[in-house]
Formats: sequence, structure tokens, C-alpha cells
Amino acid sequence: MKFFIVILAVVALAYAEDEWMPKNDAEVSVIRQECVKDFPLSKEQQQKISSFEYPDEEPIRKYLLCLTKAAGIFTEHEGYHIDRVAKQCKMDLDEAEVAAIAEGCADKNVEGSSADVWAYRIHKCVMTSKLGERVKAYIQNLKEEAKKH
Repeated sequence: MKFFIVILAVVALAYAEDEWMPKNDAEVSVIRQECVKDFPLSKEQQQKISSFEYPDEEPIRKYLLCLTKAAGIFTEHEGYHIDRVAKQCKMDLDEAEVAAIAEGCADKNVEGSSADVWAYRIHKCVMTSKLGERVKAYIQNLKEEAKKH
């Protein structure tokens, strides 16, 4: 009986991992706070990120890797999960269009870069795309709404 319960728990855990859901704004905020704790950024780096500048610096790469892993859209052995990126970032775009943009930026890391360099490279590509422009506008609107309250 105990063996059956253990097997059931393992199956439930595996199934739960397949049940990924997009993160809401509050969840993303918590993820950002945790990643800043784990990978501190200087005031200058924080300022740059808030201005949508992402210099190729190790602390910023590690922070971005933390964000994407915690959000469940990147793994170190598979890279970006295009389907999850499409669900998380679709905003006012069609999910298929977001997937196409993300697919165009994703790579298989054939050069064997470290996970932070790999995630950064893809993030940089996405942020210069139509999707990146939508993400920037969305975040800017959130900031403006927060100032009103």
C-alpha cells in the first residue's frame, strides 16, 4: 500500500509539472523580488533594466536567467519553452504570432554557452522584436497605473 501511495505521489508530481500556468502580475512581482535577492543588482543596473536596457553583464544575465526559470519558461537543458512564452507574453498579440517571434529568437545553444548567456541571448532578441515592444509598453502602463494609486 505504501508503495502504491509513493507511485501515486510521483505520478501526481509529474502531472503537476505539466500543468504550467502563465504567471499573473503579482506572481511576476514576487519572482522579481526573489531574483533580486538571489542575484543582487547595482542601482545603475536596476536603473538600466527599468529603462529596458539590458547590458551584457553577468549580474544581469544571472537575474534574467532566474526570472525565466522561476516563471517556468526556460530550463537549462531545453532552453525556452516556446509554448509557455506564447501563453505568458501574448498580451494583445495572437498566441501563434508570439510563438513565431519566440521561435525565431530561440536557439539550441549549439555553441554550448552557459545557461545565463543562452537565456540572455534569446531575451535580447525577443526584446528587439514586436513582442519586446509590446512587453515594454505593458510594463510602462503598469508603472503609470502604480503611480496613480
